[in-house]
Parts: sequence; structure tokens; C-alpha cells
Amino acid sequence: MQLFRENAETVLGRLEKHLADHSIRGLELTDPAHLTKAARALMKAEGEGPAPFDEDRLAAIVDLYVRTGIQVHSPGYMGRQFSGVVPLSGVVDFVSSVVNQPSSFYEAAQLPSVAERIMAEELNRFIGFDPERFGMITTSGGSLANLTALLAARNRAFPGYWSRGGSAVRGPEAPAIAVGADAHYSVSRAAGVMGIGEDRIVRLPLDEHYRIDTARVRPVLEEAERQGLNVFCLVASAGTTPTGAFDALDELAVIARERNLWLHVDGAHGASLLVSDELRHKLRGVDQVDSLAWDAHKMMFVPGPCTLLFYRDGAMARGAFRQTASYVFDEQPDIYTALDSGDKNFECTKRPMIMTLWVLWAIYGKSLFADKIDYLCRLTREVHGILEKQPDFETLHEPDANILCFRYRPEGVREEEIHELQVNIRNRVKSEGRFFISKVDVDKVAALRVVMMNHQVTTEHVQMLLGEIRKAGQAR
Repeated sequence: MQLFRENAETVLGRLEKHLADHSIRGLELTDPAHLTKAARALMKAEGEGPAPFDEDRLAAIVDLYVRTGIQVHSPGYMGRQFSGVVPLSGVVDFVSSVVNQPSSFYEAAQLPSVAERIMAEELNRFIGFDPERFGMITTSGGSLANLTALLAARNRAFPGYWSRGGSAVRGPEAPAIAVGADAHYSVSRAAGVMGIGEDRIVRLPLDEHYRIDTARVRPVLEEAERQGLNVFCLVASAGTTPTGAFDALDELAVIARERNLWLHVDGAHGASLLVSDELRHKLRGVDQVDSLAWDAHKMMFVPGPCTLLFYRDGAMARGAFRQTASYVFDEQPDIYTALDSGDKNFECTKRPMIMTLWVLWAIYGKSLFADKIDYLCRLTREVHGILEKQPDFETLHEPDANILCFRYRPEGVREEEIHELQVNIRNRVKSEGRFFISKVDVDKVAALRVVMMNHQVTTEHVQMLLGEIRKAGQAR
């Protein structure tokens, strides 16, 4: 126990120093060979028996770990969709690691299993599914949640597919999935994993706001049908990765009902807006969808991964995987096995990821999340306004949430040079090590992209970033 305390105190001191550092830091990439050498230098030489605890060695390892990662708590971090965490959630994650309670089965993780049900009920108040029918499971990441939902959709449409594979599909019609053109790559990856194939992805056109153009969905689906594609699922987005766009869920739900399609929403990034009174309308119609993926490790500010997969009809969750295994699935259901989720998710050994979210919700309530989300989305709108007034910048869309894409376009730059200029700017800004931003192709031309995930960021920091961008752009 003394050794445990010494370990914890050493790490705690390093993390306190890290969290107290509010300097502007981006990403400093280290040559992998140099980092490997540094890491090996911290390893104890082989000897007989375990080496005694070395506090200095542990402190150096933690320092190296912290220093070489993306600085998610720094005002210079504006580049990705994973967030700096509320520190308490990290403490809870530490507890989970020590007590080690895999949470797919109630007997192994009693409180996490109950907390999962509680959070399902709490968050469903904002979704609006029938409280007597809906279901929710947790899973490791939005990609796995999307795959799981698509499996449930496919197995509903083609009941024999799980046991007999593609031979279960009779006739010339091939199973297909319809998605927005900006859907996350995990959806097409899922199509490959499921044996449907990327060639059977029906890409739905976008409107000028980079949302699925609902006026053109029906003709595209009709054309797919004429080509022998049997579309069984439509995937919409609540916060696309490139631009943060929110598809019109209420309008897509009407189309899905007309054609008996499963409507899945990849809300990995944007579903968290449901807890905001100010922004909830972005997901109007979410109560009419069949399934919803929601990453808490994005806009709910907990460690990754922590993903929630909701079903409007909880019975459909059992359709994703159809298996028996006497060593885990009980023959005689009871009040305890009723909280098992192993038959509904891909993972058998699964981290009790819900605990990081539930503890924050239990102690601070909804307002903690809503206030942070409202601030970050408001900040992004303010940044859009700042850029609109800059003659050498071009904004590409009005932000739906906390993602904004723009380009640096000074006078004298030819159109054919714009793409390479943005790529070079992003790389130079990153190499400078003060700010970390990302880039994405919008309309096949590179754009700079900021994602506001850190409430330490202010418009003052953004003005500093624009100065760095101008400096990088003029160095070409």
C-alpha cells in the first residue's frame, strides 16, 4: 500500500503541474527514433527479480508521456475533436483502472451497469424516445457504435445474413447503405467489414451548407433501386467531421419511413448539443430515428473512449449479434442478467467507461456540460465573425456548432495555388509548436479547420493564431 501511495503521489504531482500550465502550446513532433531512444533509456536493465521502485524514473516517464502528446488543455489546441477532460473524470478513470471491473456483465461491474442504465434514462430525456421501449449500450468509440447499429439494421432487413452470409439474400438486389457525402469514414469501413462493400455505398448529395440535400434524396434512392441496390439503411450526421454540419433529421425521418429504411444518426460529435437548451434544436427530429451514436469523449469532456449507442426500440439491440456462449450468457435470466450488455455489444471485456460521465453528471449535473458546450459554440460563431471582417481570409460556412473551416487568401495568390498554400500553412503552424489546427478538403480544395474543444481558448488566442497563419502564409 505504501508503494501504491508513492506511485500515485509521484504521478499526481506531475499532472498538477501539467494542468496548471496555461501557456500556449501546440504539437511538437519528435523524431520516432529519438523518442524510442529516450523511452529505452528510461527502462531498467535486465536483472534478477523486480527492480525496486524508482520515483525519479517514474516521474521522467510521466513527463515524457505528457510532453510528447497533443496539449489538449492548452489555449493553442484547436485542431481535433477529442477534448481536454474535466479533471475529476480522469480521477474516476484512474479508479476504474485500479479496481478493474469489465462492464459487459452485471456480476463483474455492478455499479457501472446501474450507472449505464441511469445515464441512459437521463440522456433519453433530451432524445425523446419512448422511455418504456428504448435501449442504450456503451461501446469503445463512435466507429464501433456505427458498425454495431448497421449490423442491427442489416440483420433486421436480412434476417438470415448473420448465419448464412450473403447467400441469405435472394434475388438480384444487393444490400446497400445510403450516406451523406461527408459521412465519417467509419461508415464505409463498416460496409467493408460487414461484407456489403464500399461500392454499395450510395452517396447522398449535399446542399450549400454541407448537409444532406433532402430535396435530392428521393431521386438518388430511386436511381439506386433501378441499379439493383436494396438500400436498407440511411445514415445521417449530427455534426459531420469536415464542417460540423447537422443533417435535417426530421425531414430524413419522413423519407426513411416512406421507404422502410433504418435511420441511423452518427452523432458522435454533435449529439452532446442535446443537453443545451440553446442548441438542442440542431437535432430536431432525433426522436424519430432508429439509432444514435453519441461520443461523450468529445463534447462531454471525459476520457476516451466513452460512446453511447441509443436504440429507439431496445429490442433491436439484440439483433446486432446473434450468438450463444454458455460461459457468459446465462440460461436463466434474472434481475441481474437484465443489466448485462454483452449480448448487445461487440466487446466482451469492456472498460466501465460510463463511470467517468456518470460521476460528473451526479456531482455537477447537466449545467456543467451545457455551459461548456454553449461557450465553445458561441466562441466559434464569434471567430466566424472575426474572419468575415478580414479581407485576406475566406470563411466557407456558418458554424453549426464548434467546427469552422476557412482559407487564407491574400491578394496575388492564383486560384491553382490555394490548395497547396493551405496545406503549407497548416504544416508550418504545426511545426512552430504554439498552435495546433487541422486541415480538411472542402469542395476538393484544402481548408484550415479549427475545432473549439477547450474552454481556455478566447478570441484573443484566435487573433494570435491568425497572426501565425499570416506569418506562415507569407513565408511561401
